[in-house]
Amino acid sequence: TMGVPFVSDEYFKVKKGGLSQFQTMTAYLGGSCFQTIMDNPVTAYRQLVQQYAKDIKGNAVDPRVASAEAKAVFKAHPVSASFSGVGPRIIGVGFKRIPKFGILLGISFFIGDGESPGALAATGASIMSAPFINPIRMIEKQQRAFFKQTGASKPILEILREAAAQNFRPLFRGTIPLMGHSLASALLGLVGQPKLQKYIQKELGDKTGLGRSATGLVASSVVSPIYVLVTNPLSRLEVIMQTSKIDGKAISVGSAVKEMSADMAKFGLRGIFRGQGIGIAKAVISLTLFHEGRLWLQDAFRAYNVKHGYHEEPMPIA
Repeated sequence: TMGVPFVSDEYFKVKKGGLSQFQTMTAYLGGSCFQTIMDNPVTAYRQLVQQYAKDIKGNAVDPRVASAEAKAVFKAHPVSASFSGVGPRIIGVGFKRIPKFGILLGISFFIGDGESPGALAATGASIMSAPFINPIRMIEKQQRAFFKQTGASKPILEILREAAAQNFRPLFRGTIPLMGHSLASALLGLVGQPKLQKYIQKELGDKTGLGRSATGLVASSVVSPIYVLVTNPLSRLEVIMQTSKIDGKAISVGSAVKEMSADMAKFGLRGIFRGQGIGIAKAVISLTLFHEGRLWLQDAFRAYNVKHGYHEEPMPIA
């Protein structure tokens, strides 16, 4: 037994799938950390494309203009822009992913799904983890919010000081759209992609010799457009609500929806789906990186368990 205070020994017991709940959780966190670092430049660029939907005076601008402004920021400050927000995102792997993955896998193991969570676990995790996740996303977006004016990331301590003046309430702006975003992410990314990959591996991989990485990329490419179509408007709502000045008036969900509606009235679907193209590219990259990192760690843990007699025989690749 591990003897960790307040944690049941059952948490560290290797189950029939060849992994303990602790090992599965560690693999999910490791995959998330790997994905977070690698996809940060794309994440930063997408936020800027969506954020620059308005000019400094608050007027809606053409999506092509917003895209050009985002590119101009990256050309002027390539390193700082690419890694803006990576600090909060890495910290967020703990603050955001431990609650989300902990609840996801806790429900999954409790109902007998093990390391392959289903829709029920995804729904519970999305709703219950939102209050933990939202402050990190708010800080991450605030860091990039004023790049055009200052050319630099806003310091985290400055963001926290401004939020503290209002009892940290601003850190929870955008929680409602986040719940919808998180649910779509869990159902399609954490549940749907692995199931689709298994199907593709069975139907395509075994007949063509495609390896796990290739079938994972195919699965991510199929899931990602659906995911982005569902989440892009929700992501826009988050950006609208979380990039206004902390010491200014908060933007409600209703006001954010009205702003998106005005954007669509002026620019059509291009207005409401700003960042859609880069969003699909980001989703393919992020999903593939996350699951490759997760599966690599799960394989390593499973091999360790077999070697040391905690599990009788290797299981097929998840």
